[in-house]
Amino acid sequence: MASEPMSVGSSAQDPPPVPDATSQEPKYGGHTRFELELEFVQALGNPEYVNYLASRKFLQNPAFVAYLDYLQYWTRPPYLQYITYPTSCLKMLELLQVERFRKDILSPNLTHALVTEGMKAAVEWHREG
Repeated sequence: MASEPMSVGSSAQDPPPVPDATSQEPKYGGHTRFELELEFVQALGNPEYVNYLASRKFLQNPAFVAYLDYLQYWTRPPYLQYITYPTSCLKMLELLQVERFRKDILSPNLTHALVTEGMKAAVEWHREG
């Protein structure tokens, strides 16, 4: 049974299979569902992108909010290991589960504060490393 991509109008599905050498997962625009969802989750680590989604009213759409909930599977193994910067991505995915945050992220001040905090955290991480 081939897995279909999640879309705003889709119902909940199982996560895509973890890629392996024998995977025959269908491609959408040249990419597997796994790759597309991974790229989207990683993009959520950028507060300015999340602000963009909020400004386009995606975060008010119940189907899109359900999709964000579905993406929680990235917080668990084996999917977690594929995320390059898990702290920022997964924290944003967690925050997006809160209705108040989905409204507040429209504020340029909050977006700027999150960007600034992310840069500070990156500098600290490099100092410790």
